[in-house]
Amino acid sequence: MKQAYIVDALRTPTGRRKGTLAPVHAADLGGFVLQELVKRNAIPAEDYDDVVFGCVDTIGPLAGNIARTCWLAAGLPLTVPGVTVDRQCGSSQQAVHFAAQAIMSGTQDVVIAGGVQTMTQIPISSAMTAAVPLGFTDPFSGSKGWRARFGDAPVSQFDAAQRIADHWNLSRETMERYALESHRRAVAAIEEKRFELEVVPCFGLSRDETPRPDTTLEKMASLEPLMPGGSLTAAVSSQTCDAAAALLIVSEDALKRYGLTPRARIHHLSVLGDDPLWMLTAPIPATRHALKKTGLAMKDIDAVEINEAFASVALAWLAETGYDAARTNPNGGAIALGHPLGATGARLMTTLLHELERTGGRYGLQTMCEGGGLANVTIIERL
Repeated sequence: MKQAYIVDALRTPTGRRKGTLAPVHAADLGGFVLQELVKRNAIPAEDYDDVVFGCVDTIGPLAGNIARTCWLAAGLPLTVPGVTVDRQCGSSQQAVHFAAQAIMSGTQDVVIAGGVQTMTQIPISSAMTAAVPLGFTDPFSGSKGWRARFGDAPVSQFDAAQRIADHWNLSRETMERYALESHRRAVAAIEEKRFELEVVPCFGLSRDETPRPDTTLEKMASLEPLMPGGSLTAAVSSQTCDAAAALLIVSEDALKRYGLTPRARIHHLSVLGDDPLWMLTAPIPATRHALKKTGLAMKDIDAVEINEAFASVALAWLAETGYDAARTNPNGGAIALGHPLGATGARLMTTLLHELERTGGRYGLQTMCEGGGLANVTIIERL
């Protein structure tokens, strides 16, 4: 089987909701990272085989195959196609998988994988609420098959996150301390300029504006729970934000043809399903599945990026895998850096690659929970 190599990876800063990037059209935000990626690498723009972009809630400015729209808005060649992927929160991680699989199959040589999400303009679950006037209260209402299998139990990320907190005995204070550490790490990474090589300033924003350097446990403790009687609050949840990210993935033939230097190799990629009502637990069995397939152990992994959809998700994963918390999201996670849905997978992969390069690590693992009880796992090897 052919190998897939990562040559470049970059991202925009994460713009907080109603922040600096709020007025930017998704096509322009995604188009910016595409334009920058093409500019930085010695591959003629017309030689790109495909653009695979993740995006969720594809309505309004995110509709109409945003991957293709971003490429065209960037002024790039008409001949290059694009396709938009929706695997919920894992959409752009799946975009990386599809790009790598195209390279590994030998059907393509140069593919960009990434994602874009403008959550200020299109809030989370917009596609679901848009169906209300049509008589559907959620994507599952009206399905006899779904109801026969899962009953009337709520399919909700908030219910799932609270269920996880209860099952793993994670107190509110434990989750708040985790969230505070996420902000502390993100602020430190910015101050130490760890993101300087991966973040490309755009539209007046030069650094992530989502981390909160002034947050405290006292401030977190003052917030109302998201659900009556629950321990989850906004403080221990990922932030909605606006951002885009992209990676250049190529074949060995392309490396030679264009004189490129590979920075990492895709060592493993997989996806696994779990109970959709628990929804957010899938990274646990998916990680075990990936390690079994590769013959690696957690001790072989030098850094991990797991999406902090909620503090309970990451803490449960840490409890089950026994992995080193210091090497998990070492530069902060989505609680501090935001979770721009369709762009998060590519953002995490970009940060993971740069962290391996910064520390000299060999293997990096990325995983994230996804709607429907899914989780992707990607293991990359720094070269």
